[in-house]
Amino acid sequence: MFGLRRRVRIETERMSLRVPQHGDFRAWAALRRDSAAFLIPWEPSWSDDHLSRRAFTHRVTWSARAEAQGTALPLFLVRRADDTLLGAITLDNIRRGPAQAGTLGYWIGQPFARQGYMREAIAGIVHHAFTAADLSRVEAACLPENMASRGVLERCGFKYEGVAQSYLQINGRWRNHVLYANLRADRRGRTEAG
Repeated sequence: MFGLRRRVRIETERMSLRVPQHGDFRAWAALRRDSAAFLIPWEPSWSDDHLSRRAFTHRVTWSARAEAQGTALPLFLVRRADDTLLGAITLDNIRRGPAQAGTLGYWIGQPFARQGYMREAIAGIVHHAFTAADLSRVEAACLPENMASRGVLERCGFKYEGVAQSYLQINGRWRNHVLYANLRADRRGRTEAG
């Protein structure tokens, strides 16, 4: 049955969001390496073998397993016009039952930042989460000073919910994060002006 399952692929205006494949290694390693100074301040510390083929093979294996089990949806952002890898987005920690929720994480290569690609990817994966995956809540967290990340979340309909103390280790230090969520049929902040 595993082999018959259709892989998730989300099409947006300019991109295909799809599960990583072994053939993506060179493009992924080059983009991460060339964008390291841009990414490292916002991410957990990279392991010594972070950019190795072996580490990427583990990433591809985990991605396929997580997608098949429905626990996460790790996707690469691929520009359709030229098949260029732009970054990645993951709907992780998918919880069923009473929660029906998942947690969003993402990164974009420095050459592609501030061009609307991540806004487009977030909108696509949130739509998928609320329709095809039948989730009720998508959560996201970022460092308080990461104004670009906060801005894209807010433009995509996420609302600020508070601060989580020592939420994640980022670049080797426990850091507070601001928490956001997008709810299906969200009415928070709206007024019923007649």
